[in-house]
Amino acid sequence: QLHLVESGGGLVQSGGSLRLSCVASGRTRSDYAVAWFRQAPGKEREFVSAITYSGASTYYLHSVEGRFTISRANAENTVYLQMNALRPEDTAVYYCAAAFGGIKAQRFEYEYWGQGTQVTVSS
Repeated sequence: QLHLVESGGGLVQSGGSLRLSCVASGRTRSDYAVAWFRQAPGKEREFVSAITYSGASTYYLHSVEGRFTISRANAENTVYLQMNALRPEDTAVYYCAAAFGGIKAQRFEYEYWGQGTQVTVSS
């Protein structure tokens, strides 16, 4: 079992930065992949980024590549999402999700989810 808690969301102007954190507790084996998803009002939840447990491999939604960076500190059971050059279209609730083993291809394959943190980017 893993319990995930996100933090770091907020209101920022277009072009600004935020760093989201996802802290895991419970069965804190580090061999779980973590992904960030986001959901804007009236839209489907979409994949944003993912990282393997070693941190050696990362993946990004095309529209955030070069602006967002995912990283993890396994000693602190924490995964970060550094978001730079934010745009109004990045506004959404951001969720972290985890699954033991490698990165999953489908959203439903992530067994553990946080409660979400709101990111609002004003124009």
